[in-house]
Amino acid sequence: MSRSVNAFAVALALSALGGPAAAAPLADGGVNLPVIPSVLAAGASCTAGSSSPAKAVPWEQRSLGLARVWRTPGGSMGGAGVTVAVVDTGVAAQAPALAGRVTAVGAADGDCVGHGTFVAGLVAAAPARQVRFAGVASGARVLAVRGTDTRGTATAASLASGIRSAAQAGAEIIVVSPALAQGSADLTAAVAYASERDALVIAAAAPDPTGPATAPPPPPRDYWPASDPGVLSVLDLDAKGSRPANAPSPLRADLAAPGDGVVGIGPSGKGHYIGSGASLAAAYVAGTAALVRSAHPDLTAAQTAARLTGTAYPSDVPRLDPYAAVTSVRTGTAPKDAGPQEPPVRLASDASARTASHRALATAATGVAVGLGVAWVAVIVRLRGRRRPGAGLELEQPEPGT
Repeated sequence: MSRSVNAFAVALALSALGGPAAAAPLADGGVNLPVIPSVLAAGASCTAGSSSPAKAVPWEQRSLGLARVWRTPGGSMGGAGVTVAVVDTGVAAQAPALAGRVTAVGAADGDCVGHGTFVAGLVAAAPARQVRFAGVASGARVLAVRGTDTRGTATAASLASGIRSAAQAGAEIIVVSPALAQGSADLTAAVAYASERDALVIAAAAPDPTGPATAPPPPPRDYWPASDPGVLSVLDLDAKGSRPANAPSPLRADLAAPGDGVVGIGPSGKGHYIGSGASLAAAYVAGTAALVRSAHPDLTAAQTAARLTGTAYPSDVPRLDPYAAVTSVRTGTAPKDAGPQEPPVRLASDASARTASHRALATAATGVAVGLGVAWVAVIVRLRGRRRPGAGLELEQPEPGT
């Protein structure tokens, strides 16, 4: 996509909103949910179903205002008529919340890891009785595509094959969970092939965190396929609007969405799991894209991406706003060919450049403070010049707590 973000500015902005974040609390305030893995260690058993259901609306559903979206004419369609391909570890077709709506490419209807099923649930899980959880677009169909091996390990070749297969099968939206440190010409060509077939490719802007929460994250860098032209890249945020302390960071991203401590389904059973990572944020964007393409079927993939970014909450990394994306009145349409992309604004790698950036920000902040002080003094002088003899100068007092 055409929007690029300075990673240094992103880090500063997210730190200012709350600093390093701990794991997001569960909305029900007490149910312990098992953690969904993204990769299984050698010899580890397949992920079993969870016996612990979520008992309250997850924070991410409230943050995105999904209940309000579902009450709109477009949102109430639930993504009907749209197929979302999940390029991941597979999708368990027997998962109750997805029953009857999963079509698989090859053997992708099995999911030993469980991550692909979790992502598919965030996109399209049906609401269950007495359980306060549902996917963004519960009327959409899911196309299960294997983008990894059976243990969850992905390569550029496996992702290229998955994206190409998803496009050939007619998916309108393709969400790619793995984020690789190295791309390939074949992967770039697969993304271009999907774009030519009017499929919107949405990808995690960075890998999901796998190490201890106290481990320092690696330096920001590009990841693939998120960095390929035409891909809508998505960054994860927690309930405070911050990045998790150990989360890998990209050099650029198009959108941000909830992705830390989010609730989702497992490969079997009626219970829930909890997970974290940019792949889950990408799932929320993919579900919203399904709502948009269902409510506005004349939009192309490029126009859908432009609508998602153009209606997002303004920020260094614009934040997904499903209600605005679905309901905003169109004043025009973007051309199918979005034209050349803006060059990415990259993070300076040397310490001196980072120090200079800090110094520039501090100088700018000082200048703003001085300017405000001068303006305030001018207001006082003007008011004093206008008051009547014997009259006191009265200033509006702030209300308590402001």
